[in-house]
Amino acid sequence: MKLRLLLTSALFLFSQMPTMQAQVTIDVSKITCEQLVMEQLDWTQREIVFWLNGYYNGERHNTNVEPPAVKKNEEKVNSYCYQHRETTVMDAVKNVLGFDK
Repeated sequence: MKLRLLLTSALFLFSQMPTMQAQVTIDVSKITCEQLVMEQLDWTQREIVFWLNGYYNGERHNTNVEPPAVKKNEEKVNSYCYQHRETTVMDAVKNVLGFDK
């Protein structure tokens, strides 16, 4: 009985402690194609592609997401990045998908 009380008290104590979360800030404009291709980031390629898709579509006030189009665009950007590793991913997206127009 004492063991159960001790365990319950310990769980209650730990549940009351504030959790510490690391705050990481990433400047997406500085991510290079090399970092994307070599998977040197904490984010996955898919997360970066979805973020950039939202960023550029948000500028155009487009709230629709077409998963097949996102997948196709991801393949185009990856192909471009393999050949232009020094380029930033945002510039690659602009060049390949014409989002700068």
